[in-house]
Amino acid sequence: MTDDGSPRVGAAVHDTGSGRVGLVMGHQGSYIQLRPLGGGREWDADPARVRPASRDELLSAQLAAVNARSRHKI
Repeated sequence: MTDDGSPRVGAAVHDTGSGRVGLVMGHQGSYIQLRPLGGGREWDADPARVRPASRDELLSAQLAAVNARSRHKI
């Protein structure tokens, strides 16, 4: 976390507004920009609804990303 309480760029967080886990890519205005662990389209999250991801949430999101990649291999 930074001095103002917002998560640092690169931190894994849980967006309680969307129910998703993402990596902090940056801060834009009053929003935090997040990207799924496996890559993909960023989304804006309300900082009041973002908290550090628990170990279980992080592992679950990582496993989902690995499974998604494995389905796309030929």
